[in-house]
Formats: sequence, structure tokens, C-alpha cells
Amino acid sequence: MTTVAVLSDIHGVRPALEAVLAEPDVVAADRVVLTGDIVSGPQPAQVMERLLGLGDRAVWVRGNADREVVETVDGKHSQHAETVWAARSLSDKHVAVLRGLPHPLTLPVGGFGEVMFCHGSPRDDDEVVLVDTRVSRWREVLADVPDDVRTLVCGHTHMPFQRLVEGRLVVNPGSVGMPYGRAGAHWALLDGRAPGGVVQLRVSSYDIPAAVEEVAGCGMPGAREWAEEFLTAANSDVDALTAFGPRDGRAAHG
Repeated sequence: MTTVAVLSDIHGVRPALEAVLAEPDVVAADRVVLTGDIVSGPQPAQVMERLLGLGDRAVWVRGNADREVVETVDGKHSQHAETVWAARSLSDKHVAVLRGLPHPLTLPVGGFGEVMFCHGSPRDDDEVVLVDTRVSRWREVLADVPDDVRTLVCGHTHMPFQRLVEGRLVVNPGSVGMPYGRAGAHWALLDGRAPGGVVQLRVSSYDIPAAVEEVAGCGMPGAREWAEEFLTAANSDVDALTAFGPRDGRAAHG
């Protein structure tokens, strides 16, 4: 396996997913790795069926929202409308798939060696780490990651980035369905055909006004408002960094 397309935070948005899956480099990739938060959104069943149709090419990793959908099915209260909607919309088969998802997951990728895929962080699917998170926090996050894993791919914060942490490459592909900072369906390509491996942060364009109308008619309460906010990337990267920043512990360290 030398080429991997990484899709994170699809959040049940079918048109955005279709735009990425139609990309030639995704069609040609050896694997499509899904780094969590797959269905919590307006079109959960459609997204599940499309991804299940990829068969063994798709490798699934659990996100916090996937876990929360299963917990909601099991009777736990959720205050998130998209989580409740997904829990009500998915079949027993879909829920069984989500219930069995691993976190994290390590795979060998030619050119990169062992690559760890997670959602929030290797130790917690809901942990926030950002491009400007302090090195001491990154050391804590990576403390139990095996030495032979030199590349970590995470999701959760919906903003694409690459950075080095003491020689390890950390990649966030951004969000397919709920991007912050720039509209479009964001994803990443790990291409191990080049020496040492190359990571490309990519964004797929699609007809966002048409997608807003499609999502608005899905039946989820508040669907139009949800689509107009998230599909258009109404939340800037600065907004998101400001909101997420305190969750990486920076406030306690000045």
C-alpha cells in the first residue's frame, strides 16, 4: 500500500463526500482511510451506504461523534441535534459498524512506514490539538506512540495542517463536510511513491448552493441553518482556533 486518501469529519454531508470520492487520486488510491465523525449530520444513512460500498478499500476509525451516536442509540441523552438525527436515521447494520470501529489504528504505508490514524489524538477521540499547540502538550499526546510511528494523521478540529513535532510529522486533513476557514471538501493524500513519502492537503470543489438545498430538505430539524453555516464555512479559521484553543490546555500555561 503506497497511496492513501484520508477523509475526516464528513459529518453526514453526501454532496461533499461525493466530490471527494470522484477525485482521480481518490479513485486510484490503495486505501481510503476515514478518520472519524463520519455520520453525525444531515444525511447519515446515505453517507454510510456510500462508504460501505467501497468495501475493503475503506478503513474506518472512530471519531467522538461516531461514539456519541452509538451512545445515543443506547439511550444516553445528547444535546446535539445532528447526533440525535443520526441515531434515529441509521439502521441496526449501520450502528453495528460504528460500534465496532477502532481508535486509534496503525497501518504500514510505503514511503512512510507505520502511520497512526486517529481522531482527536492517539489517546482520546475528543482531545483537541492544534497547529499552534505548545510542544510540551504534543509530547504528552505522543508519549505512548511507538517510536517506529513517524507519521500521525488526526482529525476532529476541521482545519487542515501539517507540522513537525520532534521529528514526527503530524497531519490533519481538515473536514469533508464541516470545514472551518475555507469552503470546499477538504482531505489529504499520502503518496508513498516518492522517497520518504509526500503529504498533499487537498480541497475538492462542489456546488455548495445546490448542496445547501439538498441538505435543507433532508428532514433534520434546523437543516437549512446547519447547511448555511457549515457548508459555506461561515466559521473562520480564526474563529475556530479561538474557540478550540482553551481546550488544548494553553490557558493553564499562559
